[in-house]
This record gives sequence, C-alpha cells and structure tokens, in this order.
Amino acid sequence: MTVSQTTVSNEAVQYSRMINRSPIFYGWPIMLVGTLGLIMTSPGQTYAVSIFIEHFITDLGLNRSTISILYAIGTLVGSFALPFVGRQLDQHGPRRMIVLVSLIFGLACIWLGAAQNAFMLLLGFTGIRMFGQGSLGLVSQQVINLWWVRRRGFVNGLAGVMFALLGSGGFPYFIHNLIEYLDSWRLAYMLLGGMILLGMAPLGWLFFRDKPEIFGLFPDGDKAEATIDSATSTNSDSASSKIEKSWTLDEAKRLPVFWVSALGVATIGMLNTGLFFHMVSIFDDNQLSVEIAASVFIPIAITAAIVTLVSGVLVDYLPIRFFLSGALVAQGISLLLAQSLISIEVALLYGVVLGTLGGLLRTVHSVMWVAYYGRQHLGAISGLGTTALVAGSAFGPLPFAFAHDLLGSYNLALTISSLLPFFLAIAVLFFKSPTK
Repeated sequence: MTVSQTTVSNEAVQYSRMINRSPIFYGWPIMLVGTLGLIMTSPGQTYAVSIFIEHFITDLGLNRSTISILYAIGTLVGSFALPFVGRQLDQHGPRRMIVLVSLIFGLACIWLGAAQNAFMLLLGFTGIRMFGQGSLGLVSQQVINLWWVRRRGFVNGLAGVMFALLGSGGFPYFIHNLIEYLDSWRLAYMLLGGMILLGMAPLGWLFFRDKPEIFGLFPDGDKAEATIDSATSTNSDSASSKIEKSWTLDEAKRLPVFWVSALGVATIGMLNTGLFFHMVSIFDDNQLSVEIAASVFIPIAITAAIVTLVSGVLVDYLPIRFFLSGALVAQGISLLLAQSLISIEVALLYGVVLGTLGGLLRTVHSVMWVAYYGRQHLGAISGLGTTALVAGSAFGPLPFAFAHDLLGSYNLALTISSLLPFFLAIAVLFFKSPTK
C-alpha cells in the first residue's frame, strides 16, 4: 500500500524540446488531442451506429433482433479485451497504444463498410466496439488523467463539452448527411475508417506522452509544493481532494464501492445503449421521422455540453457518488419519456434528459477511477471499469428488440427497465470513496 505525493524523484527524467520548451503547460495539448481521440471513437459508439441500423436491416436482409444479437455479441467480446488493453497502457504508455488502437479501429470501420452478411457484420461490430468505444476511448481518456490532478474535473469538463458538441451530439447528424451525400452507407463507414487511420493515428503518435513526471514536470503545471498544498480538502469523496493514493487492481477489486460503482455505470451503459441503438425505430413508432430522430441529437449535445462543464467543475468539490446517482435518475426518466414522444416538444425534452444523463456519465466515468484509485495502476483499474460499461452496453439492445418484434412495441421493456436505475440511484449514495 503506497502513497504518491506527485514527485519526480523516482522517475528517470527525460528531456523533450516540444514538451519542456512549450510556452504553455503541455497538459493542454494533451487535453486537446485526447479529446479528439474521444470524439473519434464515435464510429464505434452506439449513437453513431444507430444511424446505420435501418440500412443494415434493409441491405443485409436481417431483422432487428438478429442485428441486436450480433451487436450484443460483438460488444461483449470486445469488452473482454479492455483489461488487457489497460495493462498494456500501464506498461507501454499512451503514445504506442494510441497508434496501435487507431490503426486497428480504422481498419475495422472499413471492414464494416464492406460487410455482406451476418458473420462479416459480427466481426465488424466486434472490431469497432473493442477498438473504438473501448480501447480508443480508454487510452484517450487516461492520457488526460495522467497530466491533471488538482484541476482534473475542470479539464475533463472542458473535454466533455467538446465531446458533447462534436462527438455524441454532432457526429450522428454528420453521419446522416454523409450517407445522404454519398448515397451509400458503405462508403460513409469506409470514409470514417480512413479519417481514423490518416488522422488519429499520426496525431496520437506526435502528441501523446506518458505522465509529466517523466519530463521533470508536475501535474496541472504546478510546482511540487503547489500540487501537494492543493490536496488539503477535507472532502475525501471529490475528484481531486487529497494527495494521491495508489491502489492496485487486486486491492480495488476487494472493495464493495468498486463493484457498486461498476454496476451503476454498467446499468447506464446497458439501458442508454438500448435507447440509442433503437433511436430511429422508437421515433418511428411515435410517428416522428428519421430527420427528427437525427435532429434530437442537437439538444442532447447542447445539454450534455452544459452539464459536463458544470459537473466537471463541481466534481472537484462534491462527492462523485452524487453525480452517479443523478445520472441513474436521468436514465430512469428517459426510459419513461421514450414511451410518450407524442410531439416535437416532448422529443426535445427527451433530448434534454438524455443530454443531462450523458453529461453526468461523462464526468463520472472520466474521473471516478483515477480519483478513487490513483494514477499508478490507472490503466488496469480503468480498463476493468470500462469493461463493465462496455459489457453492460452489450445487452442493452436485446430486450427492446425482442419486445418490439414479439409485442410490436417497446413500451413494456421500457417500463420494466426503468425500475433498475431508480433503485441503484438510491443504493450508490450509501457507498463513499475508498480510503487508505
């Protein structure tokens, strides 16, 4: 059991002209390129895949339940790789990992665009979920957390704003128009893969670096004294409230709070994925067009940006469990609203609720693992935490698809599913952050 006080005495200090002579703290370029990495996970995220679902059904001759099963299998198999990716991130650093992950993810997108049958679709789903939503998101998020401690919540809030506007908010609308412009969903997916291969891989190699101590710097651009002095807050459950304490993965797994937190994010991952995966179909069942379904991502993006920024500032001072509980409440409300999209106004309200949920989840998932367990074994611990989120999302589309195919409506599945997040919202409030 060790306590790290953010020093460089035990590091083999390196010199980098780009980093050490930068006119600004290099954590800012890290934040910008790390955020770009998060945005570029979009082709592997459900909010983007949802725009392609109807094309899969029509072009490949598969029904909704079959595609949901394939997506679930691909997502679940993809999640199994994340603990390994996390350990490799700890061992080899984010610079090497971002290149490897981006190359494979780009190729997976190109493969998916060429899919001709269920088996090819399954392999494509596995690739984009394993290396897009999972691995690229994991590496991009953790490189930011390696460079920020005291202001971690605020910086992740800024990153979350950009992700909300350009990623989860802007990308579905971009994809919808790209498909319309190219008149081919296949070319659209292949073009997305090319963007990742030619854009994210070289940018990641150029800018990503391991933690600042290696270069004789301190997190947040502080001097050592400032970093340590900033750790005097008495709120031990905030995102950056004390001198960092390092937990190993085995130590973290023995704590009930780890599994309750993981269950909370897994539940949101599952249910939110179900909603986004069937977004177009849910709107169609409520006599709302695909254009309205795509445009609802705009209020989602705006709300998520605002909530992410505000919660990112507040999470440095308030218990993280409050934000997870709020996200679960928003999840429950969204499931109930999805049954009553009777007008554009209600659809906009639905978008606001989903945006609130997305903003809170973004804040929780970006800071919780590193705030609770430190940076030393961050890759391994956050890898397992991300596995919970991705594995949960694997099962989300299934109950909704079965309900729709068998009963002709999503409503029963939506009502029953809403009970779980409300229950967990109460439960997580009883588990405080781990202490050593």
